[in-house]
Formats: sequence, structure tokens, C-alpha cells
Amino acid sequence: WSIGGDGWAYDIGYGGLDHVLACNKNINVLVLDTEVYSNTGGQASKATPTGAVAKFAAAGKRTKKKDLGKMAMTYGYVYVAGVAMGASPNQCLKAFLEAEAYPGPSLIIAYSPCIAHGIDMGKTQAEEKLAVDSGYWILYRYNPLLAKEGKNPLILDSKKPKLEYQAFLDNEIRYRTLIQQFPEIAKILFKQAAEEAKERYEIYEKMARNE
Repeated sequence: WSIGGDGWAYDIGYGGLDHVLACNKNINVLVLDTEVYSNTGGQASKATPTGAVAKFAAAGKRTKKKDLGKMAMTYGYVYVAGVAMGASPNQCLKAFLEAEAYPGPSLIIAYSPCIAHGIDMGKTQAEEKLAVDSGYWILYRYNPLLAKEGKNPLILDSKKPKLEYQAFLDNEIRYRTLIQQFPEIAKILFKQAAEEAKERYEIYEKMARNE
């Protein structure tokens, strides 16, 4: 197993990660996705979602988050999963077991609450559940072995969001700060972010149905 953060995986080390996955060797990679450069003070990165406040994005990030998982799926021989342990421990465990058993490169992207999000770090598991229930984060597993059996390799483990997207944003200081300091910008960016999340879920839903 190789373990790293999102700043490395999505951004400054992406070329190396992509090369390793493309080599089709039996290696497992775990990305702990905090959506910012946590180790260097919380700067925005390609993993930072639309509307989040971070260093060098004080008025909210204007571009949507890079979909690292979907990019890795394009190889067709990389096992890929999006997990959030607090939302579904069983799905998380299943993804790790499948990745470990898969005879090739595996990539697990794990949603990882961070102190930079301005939450009670004793409640990270609840925050992960909120992220999934609101559609902020989605759970899925892409297993190329299923394709060899004539099945769809993508399994969407998330249900349709049962909470408003805004419910998650209101719970984190990186989004509340934007409302307090730039309310008009927040209104625009949060609407954009909610639409992007809805579109992302619908895309994965169609992929899981082979449409």
C-alpha cells in the first residue's frame, strides 16, 4: 500500500500517481482526501470544491473539483473506489478487501475531514455521513474483474441524496466564512456547487446503469 494526501495525488504528484497506475502493476494506493493542502496550511488545490474558502481562495474557489476517480477508471484496468467510513463502514471495508484482492493497480479515495474544515474533530465520522447524505461525496466501486464476467464494473453505493446540499455547507467554516464575508458570491458559488454535485451523481448513476 502507498498512502498520500490529495495535494499529492490530485496536484503536485499527479504525474507520478498516474504513471504508477498506468504501469498495471499490483500496487494499492490510498488517498486521504481533505480537499486542501493540509500539511502546508490549507491552501486550495485541484481537490478543493467550488465555493470552499482556503488560502489563495479567500473569496471561494471558482472551479469545480477534479474527479480523480473517474480519470483513473478510463484505463479500464485500475480498481477504483470512493469511500467515507463514517457514512458506510461496510462499503469502506468491502472496497479495501476488493482492492487488496485485485491483481493490478488499485486506487481508494477516502473522504477525510480536516481541522481546516472548522469542525469538531471528535465528530469526523458524523461529518462523513453528512457529506454522503447531502450528495457532497459519493460512494462507489469500480472493479474491472466484473467487466470480464460481462457485468458493469461500476457499482454506485450511494443512494440519492436525502438532505439538501446546503446542509453540509452550513456545517463547515470553510463555507460559512464565504457567506459571512461575501454573501452575494456565496449565493452564486453554492448554487453552482450544488448543481455540480447533482450532475456528478447523475453521471455516476448513468454509468452504473450502463447508459
